[in-house]
Amino acid sequence: MKIEVLYFEGCPNSTPTLEMVKQVVSELGVDAAITTVEVNDPDQARLHRFFGSPSVQINGIDADPAVRARTDYAYGCRMYGSTGTPPRQMIEAAIREQVSS
Repeated sequence: MKIEVLYFEGCPNSTPTLEMVKQVVSELGVDAAITTVEVNDPDQARLHRFFGSPSVQINGIDADPAVRARTDYAYGCRMYGSTGTPPRQMIEAAIREQVSS
């Protein structure tokens, strides 16, 4: 499994998101390569299907099912409800989805 945490430089939520992803992978016992991808401009945002910093993609698919059909990629901050980090349950569900597919 390939997991990417996409972010832009200076995002205060990228490191906590990366650490949470590592913890979830460890707890689930999943064999995954976890990498970070720095997105530097709007063109790269479109290229990486980036919805803002931080974003988590598992095997190239955004962890948030609500955005998977969207194409309004953005070079900016990403919010998950009232917080700037994705919900742990979302990451867990997305990983399990990829394990079972």
